[in-house]
Amino acid sequence: MSNTTSLFDDALVADPDSAYAWLRRTAAVHRTTTPDGEPVWVITRYAEARAALADSRLSLSKKNAKTSSEYRSSMPPELDAHLLNMDPPDHTRLRRLVAKEFTARRIDGLRVRIQNLTDELLGTLAGSQADLMQALAVPLPIGLICELLGIPEEARCDFQAWTDTLFSPAPGAAAESRVAMKRMHQFLRGVIDDKRNSPGEDLLSGLVHARDDRDALTEPELLSLAFLTLFAGYDNTVHLIGNTALSLLLHPQLLTAVRDGTIPIRSVVEETLRWNPPFALGVRRFAVEDVRIGNAFIPAGSRVWVSIASANRDERAFPSPEAFDPGRMPNHLAFGHGVHYCLGAPLARLQAEIAIRSLLERFPTLELAVSADELEWWPTFYKRGLRSLPVLI
Repeated sequence: MSNTTSLFDDALVADPDSAYAWLRRTAAVHRTTTPDGEPVWVITRYAEARAALADSRLSLSKKNAKTSSEYRSSMPPELDAHLLNMDPPDHTRLRRLVAKEFTARRIDGLRVRIQNLTDELLGTLAGSQADLMQALAVPLPIGLICELLGIPEEARCDFQAWTDTLFSPAPGAAAESRVAMKRMHQFLRGVIDDKRNSPGEDLLSGLVHARDDRDALTEPELLSLAFLTLFAGYDNTVHLIGNTALSLLLHPQLLTAVRDGTIPIRSVVEETLRWNPPFALGVRRFAVEDVRIGNAFIPAGSRVWVSIASANRDERAFPSPEAFDPGRMPNHLAFGHGVHYCLGAPLARLQAEIAIRSLLERFPTLELAVSADELEWWPTFYKRGLRSLPVLI
């Protein structure tokens, strides 16, 4: 068992693949300390990670936390009652209600709207160079998810700023996050009140009036789900689009094969989710009893994180894991596993597929405008995403 206090230092942020490769060689599970001073166990190998994601002994509820000090969160209580903080049976009830708004038919029905939004965004590009993050990867998901929820267009810039604040690793970020959360909470409460008084055809109106056997969402659950849908539906998809585009730009031969139809876009998206997942760490969990995972004995109440990024590169599960190979069987953990598998996964995949296909069709000579080592990544271990993606068009 490895015990290190440097798992979340600058070296991991700068070169996560090398850092995680070393950790996997050393042990399946590591005990370390987070930047907020809390002890945490991090699972880095695929088999142990996959099992942990579906292990009922690892709870998502903060009620099971027994850390060295009170578990701290920038989240107001009214935004905490969502699926990523619940275990069955509460999770089962809530997911059943929400799943009605995320059916395959409803998601597929968004195909035309996603295509139109993508075409509008790509149509604004002019000149010989562009930043694909700001031109496409950022505005497409936030535009779509805000349309789905019925969020006014004038509020989208505020929401993007709040979200970026939540991921900031800068000193003082915790205080800024609390302010951003408070503002988001106030904003969502106002939007929900509007939907309650004047419901529309949007998803948020559907959640406001969700019913199942006389069951309904409580006010905190409704606020929390609105927050989670906005937050998760936006940021992860932004970086799935950006990372998928980069995957192809770094592999010109594969880019050619995608253009001529030899390799499906869907396969490229799936391999990107394995090779460079936007959500690097799974949602934190708490051991409800003493648990042995791999080499480690984890006491009850301990905080546990599953490293999705590391598990997806585990040599024990993926031959030549450092190679980008769209021909692999898509058995990655980017969207989780078990009862907490991401409800929004089909929507994220659909947006990425349409965005990348349209991008390649419109710009047949697309290439990186800088070298790969000049690209700037968000300096955080929670996610893996680009600040910008300069390309020649």
